[in-house]
This record gives sequence, structure tokens and C-alpha cells, in this order.
Amino acid sequence: MNHLHFRLRFFLAALVLVMVSGTFAFMRVENLSLADSLYFNIVTIATVGYGDIHPVTLAGKILAVGLILLGTGAFLGVVANATEIMLSRHEHQARHKKLHLIIGVYFSEVGTRLLATCAQADPNLARFRAQLAIGDHWTERDFQQAGKEIRSQVFKVDEARVDLARLHDFLASRRQSLVALLENPITLEQENFTEHLQAVFHLTEELSARDDLVNIPPPDHRHLGGDLNRAYNSLVRQWLPYMAYLRHNYPYLYSLSVRTNPFNPEASPRVQ
Repeated sequence: MNHLHFRLRFFLAALVLVMVSGTFAFMRVENLSLADSLYFNIVTIATVGYGDIHPVTLAGKILAVGLILLGTGAFLGVVANATEIMLSRHEHQARHKKLHLIIGVYFSEVGTRLLATCAQADPNLARFRAQLAIGDHWTERDFQQAGKEIRSQVFKVDEARVDLARLHDFLASRRQSLVALLENPITLEQENFTEHLQAVFHLTEELSARDDLVNIPPPDHRHLGGDLNRAYNSLVRQWLPYMAYLRHNYPYLYSLSVRTNPFNPEASPRVQ
């Protein structure tokens, strides 16, 4: 996108230069007024050529030929690049929408429940719960402020409070959904989301590799806690901008997500 804007600025500058220099050149060689010279310059570059004003000197004719070649090229360059930018922006918006649809599917299938599991086992939840107590009244500024506050926050799960066997059964039942999300080419465009999916997939593999998820030695338990914390931290940072996106684009989905906020122990889908 940046190179398109650079090219557009280049052609705009070239068009302005041709317009200004051509106008003053016609005033000099054809003895035209500023208004007539500018008018003749525009109809020449636009290839309209009404014929009411035309060069009468050899220098004017040579100037008109040069103006047609340079001015028309610059004008077409502006039109072509402006059109390409609009099409590229439309395509980017469409892909951005598809990406958030995919993220929405992930939260419906896996993310919200995983986040609730981690939040319930976070001993420090009360310390930052207010920052994530998203409500209907939240504005874009509230989301930005919450994002700044949690950026340096380290979220940590007490793995002893997590039912690993139950978590494994849940994640294993969603394995195909996780694989499908990882294979989606649009997902790869969002690096942070891709890294989170990889963290969740790795956690699933770690849990599946163990025959006994009840009698786990302390060192192994801490290792699984590290995998869980990696997924937990990246998940929180995916959840907050996703909620902001829902509020701006899908208020009805946002309403349900607020009522089922995983950081609110009293959350209920019922409308009070």
C-alpha cells in the first residue's frame, strides 16, 4: 500500500508541475491570458480539444505536443494509481472482515471457554479484573486505555487449580477446528493470532502426550503451567481488540460477549 501512495504522490507532483509550467509557457509563447492559458492546458491534457483555442506559433505547437505526451501520461498515472489504491483498500477491508470472522469462530469454539478456564485459575485476577470488565458503555478510548494497561501485565495461572484432564478433553475435541484455522491462509496474515493458535495447539499436544493427567510430578506440572500461561497471555491480548471490533461492527454480538465476559464470575447470557 505504501508504494502505491508513493506512486500516486509522484504522478500528482508531475501533473501539477506540467500544469503550472505549461500554463506559464503558453502565456509566453502564445500571448494568452492566464485564464485562457490554463483552460487550454486543461483541455489539452484531458484530450478534449474543443478547438476554440489552439496554438498558432511553431513553439506553441511543439509545446502542445510535449504537453499531450507528458501531461496525459501524468494524468493517467494519477487516475490509475488512485483507482488501484481504492481497490486495494476495498480488498484489505474485505480480508480484514474475513479475518475477524475467523477469530470470532475461534472464540465461539475455543477461545472464550479457554479464557474462562484460565481466568478462574488466575490468583491475581482481582488485581486487573476492572481493566477487563468490559461493559455496554465502553468507548473506543476505554478499549485503548485497557490495552495500554494490560500490555505490560503478565497473566499467570495457578496450574494446580486447573482440571488438566477436563481441559485436555475439551481441546482435543476441538483439534480439527484448530487445524483448520491454522491451515487457513487468511489466518497467516495476522501473526499474533497465528502464534496464539500455535501456543494452544502445542498445549493440546503436550496434554495429549501424557497418559495420566492427574498424578503429574511437580516439575512436569510446572512445565504444563508454562505452556498454559503462554496461551493465556496471548489469548487475553487477542480478546480485547476482538471485543473492540465487535462493539464497532456487530453490537448484537458484542452484547452477548459482554454478558458472557470470562473475567466476570457473575457473567450470565441472560439479559437482566
